[in-house]
Amino acid sequence: GSDNPQLDFVPAKDVPSSLKLGRSAIESLVRWYCREAGVRNLNKHIEKITRKLALQVVAEEEGTDLTEKSSRKSDTWEVTDDNLHEYVGKPIFTSDRLYDKDPLPKGIVMGLAWTSMGGSALYIETQAIERVKKVDGKSIGGGNLKVTGQLGKVMEESTQIAYTVARAKLSCTKPSSSYFDDFDIHMHVPEGATPKDGPSAGITMTTAMLSLAMDKPIRNDLAMTGEISLTGKVLPIGGIKEKTMAARRAGIKCIIFPSGNKRDYDEMPEYLKENLEVHFADDYSTVFK
Repeated sequence: GSDNPQLDFVPAKDVPSSLKLGRSAIESLVRWYCREAGVRNLNKHIEKITRKLALQVVAEEEGTDLTEKSSRKSDTWEVTDDNLHEYVGKPIFTSDRLYDKDPLPKGIVMGLAWTSMGGSALYIETQAIERVKKVDGKSIGGGNLKVTGQLGKVMEESTQIAYTVARAKLSCTKPSSSYFDDFDIHMHVPEGATPKDGPSAGITMTTAMLSLAMDKPIRNDLAMTGEISLTGKVLPIGGIKEKTMAARRAGIKCIIFPSGNKRDYDEMPEYLKENLEVHFADDYSTVFK
C-alpha cells in the first residue's frame, strides 16, 4: 500500500520512467466504467490499459507503426482521467444529473433507487395536459394519470397511491384548487430502457405532482426516497447506504429518508454522511414542509 497518488510500477528496461496510471484515472474507472460491488471489472479495465501501454512502448522502441486505435495520442505516458478514453473507450455510465438549473423546473423531483449496480439517482418528471372543456366551461370527467418509463407492477401501484395522496393533500392545502380535475397528469421516469420497480419512490412521486399543481419548483440539490401509504404515512425502504452513495455521486446536499430508516443511516460510516443535510419523515406532512 503506497501513499503515492498513483499506482507504482517497477520500470523494466526501456520502459519510460514517466509511465503511470494516475489516481484520477482509477477514480474515473470506478465512477464511470465499473460500478459494482467487487473489483473484477476494474481489474479487467486496468489490464486492458497496461496491455495497450505495453504495445505502445514496444512499438515506439522498435519504430513500428500502430493502427489508429492502438497508437498513442497523448504526448505523455501518464494515464489520467483526461486521456483515459483513449485506452478504455467512452464511459459506460453518464452523469446522474439531467437538470443543472436551480431550482428544478416545476413538477420534477430527484428520487433515489436501488438497482443491481447499487444506488442510482433518478428524476420523476410530471407534465400537465389540459382537459377538454364543455360549452359551460367545465372539464369532462375527472383527471387521469398516465405513467411511462418502464415501471414494474409495484412501482405502478405506487404511482396510483401517490396520485391519491397528492389530490388529498392539495384539497387540504388549497381547497379552492381544481387542478387535478382540470388537468390530466403524465408522469415519466427517464431512462425508459431501464426497468424500474419497487415502492421507494412514493414520496418523490407525490412531491412531483404537488410541485406541478401548486406551481412550486423544488431545489436541485434535494433528493428523497420512501414508500407512502394511502393516509400519507412514510414507510421505511431498503438500500439506504447505496442510495446515500448515489446521492453524493449526483452532488445532492439534502436527503429525505423515512424515520424508520434512521438506525440504518446512523450505522453508516461517517465519511458517507459528511456535509449532508438529512431529514427523517414519518408522515408526508413533514416532507411537504
